[in-house]
Amino acid sequence: MITREKWRSFINHPVVEWSLFVVGLVLLIVSPLVGAIPGPGGIIVAGVGLALVLRTSVWAKRHYVRFKRWQPKAGRWTDWALRRESAKRREAVRKAEEAQTQLTESGGAS
Repeated sequence: MITREKWRSFINHPVVEWSLFVVGLVLLIVSPLVGAIPGPGGIIVAGVGLALVLRTSVWAKRHYVRFKRWQPKAGRWTDWALRRESAKRREAVRKAEEAQTQLTESGGAS
């Protein structure tokens, strides 16, 4: 049975990383063609391709962060779609801050 550490070392091997990057690019390129077929296939293919590219490319991660700063609302949606742990932490902090703000506003108004 493959342990989590063995799997991570396999995924982090340079040949595997480059292969996943190329597969992600191919999926991103093919997604408009799949999008022409009725149904949500193009969105799903593009999402999988984007996830593979972001997972394996530092350059793509840098541009993704720049995009999130430019469009924070869209960045939240993409984080949610990619199921990122950092997004879950930021969302929990944001909700806690909103709850604290609402408590402060309701307490001050009474």
